[in-house]
Amino acid sequence: MQEDEGTEPSLVLMASPGRRAIGVGSVAALGGILLWLAATQGPEPLWQAGMVAGGLGALWMARRMWLATAAWLVLTPEALESNDGRVLARMEDLEAVARGAFAFKPSNGFTLTLRRGGPFVWEPGLWWRIGRRVGVGGVTPGTPARLMAELMQERIARRAGG
Repeated sequence: MQEDEGTEPSLVLMASPGRRAIGVGSVAALGGILLWLAATQGPEPLWQAGMVAGGLGALWMARRMWLATAAWLVLTPEALESNDGRVLARMEDLEAVARGAFAFKPSNGFTLTLRRGGPFVWEPGLWWRIGRRVGVGGVTPGTPARLMAELMQERIARRAGG
């Protein structure tokens, strides 16, 4: 946490190194296994092409996840932003925060509902946006994500109450 010029501190949420390694390693291992099976098992050509495509797709996804989880998210009094300057959600657009056990959310994370939708964005392992919903989490540690979600819920309640 670091102090902002405002009255509230900024919170930072980044990928846990262990979770990042396990997540990326699992997806890369899947890609490697599919390519190995395609090369050694010699199934029908259609199956072999499918396994090669799946293996290459998984390796591409592992690389994409590695790059995405190198970033981090910052919650300021005005917005939830990525360290590269992309705004995930402005606080005035925030309607709800879902973080319960049965909520549709990333692992160790939460989902935001916004008043206005935005373009589709997917940063595997860190965050995604589909229309008015923003999911945060994946390979992030649970405690900082929970703290960030609680602070946003508090801001919504404060705004609604006064």
